Amino acid sequence: MASAPRHHRLTRTAHRLTLGLLTAILAAGSVQASELEVSDARLRLMPGDLPAAGYFRLHNTGEETVTLTGAGSDAFGHVMLHQTMQEDGMSSMHAVSELEVAPGDTLEFAPKGYHLMFMKRAVPLAVGDELEVTLEFADQPHVPVNFDVVSPASL
Repeated sequence: MASAPRHHRLTRTAHRLTLGLLTAILAAGSVQASELEVSDARLRLMPGDLPAAGYFRLHNTGEETVTLTGAGSDAFGHVMLHQTMQEDGMSSMHAVSELEVAPGDTLEFAPKGYHLMFMKRAVPLAVGDELEVTLEFADQPHVPVNFDVVSPASL
């Protein structure tokens, strides 16, 4: 009979630990979500196997600088951070390894500027679809974002 109270204490302790761990996981996710706001997420779909481009606004509402290091999507074999630059009247694209967003700042991904370059489409997509893209950050959890698939003419 002495083992029944012990079993009850162990079960109660296990439940408390589980609840505490679950609370910590959920709190970490909500802090992350509250520090970064992503808006106006669009993927410019090109015909055939041409690369697509992703545009959005990333606002850092937190108190520390965040560093965007990449992105990914199951619908594409490769996603890269790019910047379009004008040099001597010529437009060119360059890969970017990371971008910092200071507290209170907004980084805009837009045509003729920073953008995500989506290469090697793996699944069929059509204008009007929604695509999940995961934004990757240094020292922070990844952030899934739904991108609206749009026509190049709409930008």
